[in-house]
Amino acid sequence: MAAGGSGNGLYDHLYTRFFANRERHQGYDFQHAPGGSAAPPTVTFAQKLRWWTWDRWQRRKRILAERDRLQQDIINIRKTPKPGSRT
Repeated sequence: MAAGGSGNGLYDHLYTRFFANRERHQGYDFQHAPGGSAAPPTVTFAQKLRWWTWDRWQRRKRILAERDRLQQDIINIRKTPKPGSRT
């Protein structure tokens, strides 16, 4: 993707492309955007989820526990000192 030219805004080339293609445009570009460098974390289960599943509360509990663990990992990143730092 080309960067903005001199004197142009940062996203002018994207607006220009959008207005040039607006008549045949279908949907949003971000719906077809490629994924990031890492897949989002997932929680896997032994059984498929069905509408009649009795263990929904257990599944929800496991998902929330994984969410809390990931949040705690993020918090711990800030708390752990970097090697060689004096803090």
